[in-house]
Amino acid sequence: MALKIRLRRIGKRPKKRPFFRITVAESSWARDGKFIEEIGFYDPTKNPPLIKLNKERYQYWIKKGAKPTETVANLAKK
Repeated sequence: MALKIRLRRIGKRPKKRPFFRITVAESSWARDGKFIEEIGFYDPTKNPPLIKLNKERYQYWIKKGAKPTETVANLAKK
């Protein structure tokens, strides 16, 4: 069971309005499919981009062995 902390797109696709939720899911599951827990969101359409991340839950999942994707790791630093 390899856990990933990654982005899940929920914004409208044809309208080019991206909006992402930061979720914990198994690496074999689909990007927009099922997930274990939602720990934040990212809205790149705002100026500056809006990032909300529950740091306690993020650290909890890192300690459990979940690996953040490169994008999520960069967002967590901000």
